[in-house]
Amino acid sequence: MTLKAVGRAAAEEPEKPEPRTASEAEPEPVTMAGPIDVRSAALTVLAVLATILVLQYAQAMIIPIVLGILISYALEPIVARLTNWRVPRPIAAAVVLVAVTAATGYLLYSLRSEASAIVEQLPAAARRLREMVENDKPTTAVAIQQVQKAATELEKAASAAAPPPSSGVPRVQVEAAPFNVTDYLMWGSIGVAAAAGQLVLILFLAYFLLASGDLYRRKLVKIVGPSLSKKRVTVQILSEIDRQIEMFLLVQVFTSTVVAVATWLAFRALGVNQAAVWGILAGVFNSIPYFGPVLVTGGTAVVAFLQFGSVNMAVLISGISLVITSLEGFLLTPWLTSRAASMNAVAIFVGLLFWGWVWNVWGMLLAVPMLVVIKTVCDHVEDFKSVGELLGE
Repeated sequence: MTLKAVGRAAAEEPEKPEPRTASEAEPEPVTMAGPIDVRSAALTVLAVLATILVLQYAQAMIIPIVLGILISYALEPIVARLTNWRVPRPIAAAVVLVAVTAATGYLLYSLRSEASAIVEQLPAAARRLREMVENDKPTTAVAIQQVQKAATELEKAASAAAPPPSSGVPRVQVEAAPFNVTDYLMWGSIGVAAAAGQLVLILFLAYFLLASGDLYRRKLVKIVGPSLSKKRVTVQILSEIDRQIEMFLLVQVFTSTVVAVATWLAFRALGVNQAAVWGILAGVFNSIPYFGPVLVTGGTAVVAFLQFGSVNMAVLISGISLVITSLEGFLLTPWLTSRAASMNAVAIFVGLLFWGWVWNVWGMLLAVPMLVVIKTVCDHVEDFKSVGELLGE
């Protein structure tokens, strides 16, 4: 081959691209290694759904058990202090439960007059609301007339589109049953009797748990097996649950008491009727994160508007209630709560939605302690540490 032929072949040969450096190379797609067991995932989903159905179906039995356990956790430090003074544990548990029940009953009995006054003021509040509507009657009447015209036109359109009725077929009209006060009183009495019976069962369960001491803890440690490591992990989990639940209940009782007292003093200074009752309600609803302060703020706004008949007073009183709950939620509670088991706001909000859907109002009240227990268990079990990480901050 001549030089001219070699040059022509080199010119016709396509140029090879220059190799790229490591920084210029295209990144490989990131993939997750490890097979996924579809059967195991399906069984897990079915188990979770079955657990949710059981929680909903058996809530009449599970909720008293959870309440009894929480009451025993709340009163355990006092019973332990009495046992240190050589008082037998069964007697100490009985004394503490009787004292707490008597104090609660006395508090409710002392507020009976204010509760009766609230019931007596309902007709006057309804009359005041009717007068406000009548004063704004022209605007309200025009709006109602427009809605009625729209409903009439829609009814005419539906009648025109419907097929004509066949001849010879009589029309049947269903009349609503008349209002019977006796039936409502009977169902209300049954509800009160059932609540009283459940309260007695909860107190008995709390007494047996307090009187037994660490009996069930020792039984759980024995059940996990002969392995010393498993026993150590079980003891750590139970101790952490005890610490977190006791701290949560202590903080919750203290902050609710602060909110109740502050609301009572503020409402009393502003001249709100039955300020003590509204203070106690504010303290109780304060135990529900997020939704509780909103309910208290809205309720106090309605109460103030019906009492004073002024929007300015309603805004002032509801604003003071919101300031009290906000200061408690943003300053006092984070300062008192331990950071070790704190949960993020999204987890708490989703937990409130879930437990509220499962157990209604009781679910919203018990959502946070249930989440505390779940997070504590997940943090100490290797297979569930990812769940604990999702719940934590």
